[in-house]
Amino acid sequence: MKNKITKYYPLIPLLAAYLLLLLIGKNISGMWQLVAMLIFYCAMGQAFNIFLGMTGYVDFGYVAFMGVGTYGMALAITHLSHIKGLGILIIIIGFALAIVMSTLLSMAVGAVALRLRGAYFAIATIGVNEGFRFLIEGARIWNGSEGLIFTAQLNQILGRETASSLMTFWADIIVLIIAVLAAFVTLYYMKSKIGYALTALREDEDAAKVMGINVTKYKIIAFITSACFAGLVGATSWALKTPYVFPPEVFEIHYTIEAIIIVLLGGAGTLLGPVVGGLIYGISKYYLAIFMPGFQLLIFAPVIIIIIVLFPEGVVGMLKRRVKGSALAKFII
Repeated sequence: MKNKITKYYPLIPLLAAYLLLLLIGKNISGMWQLVAMLIFYCAMGQAFNIFLGMTGYVDFGYVAFMGVGTYGMALAITHLSHIKGLGILIIIIGFALAIVMSTLLSMAVGAVALRLRGAYFAIATIGVNEGFRFLIEGARIWNGSEGLIFTAQLNQILGRETASSLMTFWADIIVLIIAVLAAFVTLYYMKSKIGYALTALREDEDAAKVMGINVTKYKIIAFITSACFAGLVGATSWALKTPYVFPPEVFEIHYTIEAIIIVLLGGAGTLLGPVVGGLIYGISKYYLAIFMPGFQLLIFAPVIIIIIVLFPEGVVGMLKRRVKGSALAKFII
């Protein structure tokens, strides 16, 4: 019984960080915008870390899963808004559709890309988001380049007051819940056969194969899980928070770059890493944009490089090494 409880100790600092963010956002005037952005970055990092952190594979097409998740929610609202009595159920249907669409896309991409390794995998995924975006625009799928605007439908279904509350507050709370769920799944994978198999293939894929591990199976599990959480983040932070979808915005590759930076800053393959990385990245980006507008990227780029050079295993990775063997070790994995 004690061992079962002990394995959840690493969630304590993570949940404490999220609780602190929530308290700051709710009790300090004018801070909710910053807190909402930090929650988004942490959730995106948690979702991306399930694949990059646990396999070592870098997926440059990651934002495509967020994009199709956004479309899943948008399609549910726009196509089912005429059905009376659905109410909040339409949001649940939207989440289900976001999961289905992101899963199908990840299966299609994974069937080809996961046969490749290292740099070849990264190159193969670079064009996924742009290719999918141009397919939507060129073939005029889901209204093509004109996108989908569904503010009126959301107001009609939920009522103006409830819809406004959803867009300004509850969408961010749902993103926080998604981040916590992603952390639970990550910890479960780490402590199970799946995590051991993923660790083995990350360290030496050929050796893992020799040991009898079905590396393709476990890569697909991590890939689809990460994609599903990405779809949920997109459906919430984009479709519900800003009820419109335009292909150039939801398939913007810089979100993938941000996810990679967040995971590497905090520590790839660690549980707390995406939270620490998301906080460092989000706070730095926010305040540099305020105090040094126009120069934030010029300053932020070398800062990131310095941190990664000083802590190649990430901030949490370095902390994990420092506390090894101490009483704190059971809280940081």
